[in-house]
Amino acid sequence: MTIIFDLDGTLLNTIDDLGYACNYALERTGYPTHKIEDYPRMVGNGINNLIRRALPLDQQTEENILRVRAHFVPYYNAHNCDYTRPYNGIPELLETLKAEGYQLAVASNKYQAATEKIVEHFFPGVFDVVLGEREGIERKPNPQIVYDILSTLNIQHSTLYLGDSLVDRDTAHNANVPFVACSWGFVSRKTLEEAGVACIIDEPEELLTILQ
Repeated sequence: MTIIFDLDGTLLNTIDDLGYACNYALERTGYPTHKIEDYPRMVGNGINNLIRRALPLDQQTEENILRVRAHFVPYYNAHNCDYTRPYNGIPELLETLKAEGYQLAVASNKYQAATEKIVEHFFPGVFDVVLGEREGIERKPNPQIVYDILSTLNIQHSTLYLGDSLVDRDTAHNANVPFVACSWGFVSRKTLEEAGVACIIDEPEELLTILQ
């Protein structure tokens, strides 16, 4: 069996590093910054959309987004592991799954270079495929990232997708893959429940029970 994991809000709490990078870039381009605790509602659809949501409403042009991004990316590349940490229980879960022979993959809307760097830093050698946002490929909830993972692994068996957001829910649905939501990430259990998500876990180890 293959298990596809979202990255931000599922495997890793990345919000502080994302928030500090965005605030740095906003400050460098003359825009107001935000409290770090405000950033969870802005993430989930890639860096450009994070920046768009962080900009004042009357400044959300593609030109301004690219100006801010030009400062964001170098800063984030240098600081994306400063405060980022795995959620409690995630390393143990991955160790168990790996030992039991599951194929593991990451599907993220974070740009590919940062996705690869962060995954290798925190989980060296754990994942069989690591895919992020790539030029010319639509980001989640477009299912192409899931199709690319399945194609790379030549999947001939069942697959499960674990994520923390409605973007992940929609990605799994669009790819016709069963979805499990985690409540420890950037989207609250209440929001997930109100959106009709059927399967929600509160601790990583609960995934093992589902897989039995």
